[in-house]
Amino acid sequence: MQVTLGRKGDYTVRAVMDLARHHGQGRRKAREIAAEMDIPERYLPQILANLVRQGLLIAVAGPDGGYALVRDPAEITLLEVVEMAEGPVALESCVLRGGPCDWEHACPLHVHWKRAQEALTTELSATSFRDLAEVDAALERGTYTERSDHAKATPRAGIRGGSTPRATDSTSSRPPPRPRRRRVEE
Repeated sequence: MQVTLGRKGDYTVRAVMDLARHHGQGRRKAREIAAEMDIPERYLPQILANLVRQGLLIAVAGPDGGYALVRDPAEITLLEVVEMAEGPVALESCVLRGGPCDWEHACPLHVHWKRAQEALTTELSATSFRDLAEVDAALERGTYTERSDHAKATPRAGIRGGSTPRATDSTSSRPPPRPRRRRVEE
């Protein structure tokens, strides 16, 4: 079983994390966020517009414009941002059948699955974007000591701390971009 964010949730969390890391340093351009967090430049405006509509960001047009968080990152929870992107974290159907429970009140897993969901939402709501920005900065510096229990390491992507993007490294999980075909005129 995998518990993971969809693409929209992933990019939304990354964008807010970038804005949290740069909070108080002025507005950020979409292209800066996209480059630093390895988010497709064409998709990022949709993500940012959604966050502006929901009141999490302010957007200013023009050469000195950009995006900024409306609140301090310490006041923005991971649960809030995940739900802005993905919708409510909620048990909406039977875990066993994928539809309404066939049992009169609930299936045998219902109570236990609901407790697990509540633990997840409690942890997400206890995690602020200040916390995440601090961990991200420590990871970048190489000073973060807590180890992941991932079965497979994921290379860090985007341009951070003056480095070059790692998405093009040979260790990247993405395939290299396909070469463009040139039209041959006769």
